[in-house]
Amino acid sequence: MSSTRDASPSVIDRDGLQRLLDALKRSGFAVVGPRVRDGAIVYAPLARVDELPQGWTDLQDGGSYTLVRRTDAALFGYAVGPNSWKQFLHPARELLWEVRRDPSGVLAFEAPPPDTSRYAFIGVRACELQAIAVQDRVFMGGPFEDAAYACRRHHAFIVAINCGSPAGTCFCASMQSGPQARAGFDLALTEVLDGARHRFVVTVGSDAGAAVLTQIEAQPADAADREAEGMVLARSAGAMGRTLRTDGLRELLQAKLEHPRWAEVGERCLQCGNCTMVCPTCFCHTVEDQSDLLGEHAQRVRLWDSCFTLDFSYVHGGSVRHGGAARYRQWMTHKLANWIDQFGTSGCVGCGRCITWCPVGIDITAEAAAMQDGGASRGQGDA
Repeated sequence: MSSTRDASPSVIDRDGLQRLLDALKRSGFAVVGPRVRDGAIVYAPLARVDELPQGWTDLQDGGSYTLVRRTDAALFGYAVGPNSWKQFLHPARELLWEVRRDPSGVLAFEAPPPDTSRYAFIGVRACELQAIAVQDRVFMGGPFEDAAYACRRHHAFIVAINCGSPAGTCFCASMQSGPQARAGFDLALTEVLDGARHRFVVTVGSDAGAAVLTQIEAQPADAADREAEGMVLARSAGAMGRTLRTDGLRELLQAKLEHPRWAEVGERCLQCGNCTMVCPTCFCHTVEDQSDLLGEHAQRVRLWDSCFTLDFSYVHGGSVRHGGAARYRQWMTHKLANWIDQFGTSGCVGCGRCITWCPVGIDITAEAAAMQDGGASRGQGDA
């Protein structure tokens, strides 16, 4: 993504959105966007507007996700599904290097070819933009840059969608990460449906976005368009299903490592790692060496891992974190406190996925509230 531009909003209709997809495809991007599959809204290859989840929304609560029909034809009238854009920028499995034995017995090490994937992400929420920014700090912000991640990231084109339908587990407003996309995009859309008119108010975020917009016959937004966009954003900001009080939370969690709440949540936690797999910012991984049976070829691969697995904290002599209480404490204090010390930002963006996809409905906002209130009673959303 190139430099941010200042430009007045534009408007496109449904046909204009199709022209946008076509323009990105002509530019060599692999277009990816939301689609309905297996009872959920997931991110998958996208070619046509009619493949978007038209008329669908998601009902989410602790340990609960259901797709239901809307009363309109909104294309982006949902919150977020079980997967995130992390799967494309930081894949679940990635080859680091491989080695082959030639006929003379000499070993030849080979690095994988550069990943030249050029993704165009359609429908990136504001919270997900913040999650991408967090992973940018992890993989590109330190002294050692992850070259594969950086290559994919620099080639990505991002079409954000301002959220018009927060879910019951959303709390992006508490984390200052939504519902409006403010940075990190090439183009940002706000879907507006009033009466028979279905349109998208478009904001340009980069020179690359401006160049694409010239290809799709966008019209200048008028005062009514901008007012309608403002109403969508205001309604969303007031419709969050959860809240999280962040003032002093980092210091409190770091001072409450022996709080009884950890034992209570540890009894409920299944240690399945769902929360870390669906989280758009979690980056923990392991490295495995794999070889063929003849010993002629071997690979070293990086795989997603979770701090909830027993082996994750294994050092010589055993695992450092044996029980669910210790592992949940590690995850939550890292996400909301220690991450700030490491990377200068919270590791949580308020998307609510960890609440929705926890089989027993453990709610990070309720756990934080219990610490803040000084008691161990269960709070909002606990199962």
